[in-house]
Amino acid sequence: MNILDSYSTFFEDKIQGRYVTLKHISPLLKTYKNVFEISEIGVSEMGQKISMFKVGHGKKIVLGWSQMHGNEATTTKAIFDFLKLVSEQKIYKNELLEFLESYSFYIIPMLNPDGAKKYTRENANGVDLNRDAQDLSQAESKILNKVFNEIKPDVCLNLHDQRTIYGFKTGKPATISFLSPAANSKRSITPSRKTGMKHIETMASILQELIPGQIGRYDDAFNANCVGDSFQMADVPTILFEAGHYPGDYQREETRKYICVALLVFFKILQPLEANTTSYHKIPENKKNFKDVLIKNVRVPGFSRLRTVGFQFTEVLEGAEIVFQLCVDEIGGLSSYFGHLELDALGGEILVNSQENYNVGEKVSKIVNKKDNSVLFINRD
Repeated sequence: MNILDSYSTFFEDKIQGRYVTLKHISPLLKTYKNVFEISEIGVSEMGQKISMFKVGHGKKIVLGWSQMHGNEATTTKAIFDFLKLVSEQKIYKNELLEFLESYSFYIIPMLNPDGAKKYTRENANGVDLNRDAQDLSQAESKILNKVFNEIKPDVCLNLHDQRTIYGFKTGKPATISFLSPAANSKRSITPSRKTGMKHIETMASILQELIPGQIGRYDDAFNANCVGDSFQMADVPTILFEAGHYPGDYQREETRKYICVALLVFFKILQPLEANTTSYHKIPENKKNFKDVLIKNVRVPGFSRLRTVGFQFTEVLEGAEIVFQLCVDEIGGLSSYFGHLELDALGGEILVNSQENYNVGEKVSKIVNKKDNSVLFINRD
């Protein structure tokens, strides 16, 4: 069975898009209150409730959390796809029963509801919770740390989004990336780190079949202030999930599927052939080598040689919608970069918002090739 062929049966259509807040998931919390054990584990800095699911009743204890960064909701959507699959059991019935008997999965679907509402990485006080593991200065950090100490997990799942800038030298985007964080500045392969690597190898093996060449390994620079590194220091295997860009999928509705598949593999609901397991260190490390839009062979005023101009989307919350605003990001020096959209000016100048001169940081509504007046791009948001 190809899991993607069946995905529509457990795709949770009640939450879609990039903007997911406590208001959006609250109806689902009510739906599942008689299906799973749901507890209120505390409140955010602004007094919003933070809830946790317990799924299964087995001896293997796994703790996961999503939206530690409020504007990273792809993994939250994937969690609710996973919960729908487990609750309805339309497919993989035997495997799901085995999962429920073997694991106790504690999952916090939204650790930072204040940041989610504001669509910011940080919490209400402007603090990055993933740099607060030692100080524990914020309510949300204290809640996660308290749960960690109380349930004593065997493995932790740290669920995030990554920007569209990440890809590989092949020109493919980093759709899903993983990391088993370092536990010290030497980046030693400690027992807990090795366990995390083994889990990643298994997840990557199936994902490589579904989206070949789009699975990456995140930078493992050590930072004790990061939650994953901190938990790894405590000898608890911690796996970082990074949901990235799938071609054309700025709403991340395709990417959510691959995060959910990774969860199914982690919990052995889906299993790869042992012989096909991917080696952790052979998974390519992410590179910052993508722009959202690249226009090549541009004649830029003041430069004798043709240049490549890079543009990047900025995500802006307007009302209850996320608007993608294109901005000039870089002019020249982009020979090793790829674009999610690549265009060719064929040696002509480009007019940005009808102007010949444009600067890095400038908002873009329309790009025209001055050579033939052809429209290269219109920002439809």
